Amino acid sequence: MNIITIEEEAFFKLIETTLQKLNINAVPDRWINQEEAMRLLNIKSKTTLQKLRDEGKVRFSQPISQKTILYDRNSILELIEKHAKKPFHGR
Repeated sequence: MNIITIEEEAFFKLIETTLQKLNINAVPDRWINQEEAMRLLNIKSKTTLQKLRDEGKVRFSQPISQKTILYDRNSILELIEKHAKKPFHGR
């Protein structure tokens, strides 16, 4: 077995370069499209997503083009967390 050692700085540069080549973001985008919002919420209906928007349960933005609506990933995750149930611990 061969062991290769490299300096810490070189290691992190290698990881960064690899992620760039694979086009993987270490941090997910804050603003997501309708399809991603529906996937996170596990819903199939655009009407349900619009209802959540209208009721102020998820934040959204309509930048530049009025046809495009982006959703705040954090507000969606907060909504999911808000409805999470604590585990039941029986005797």
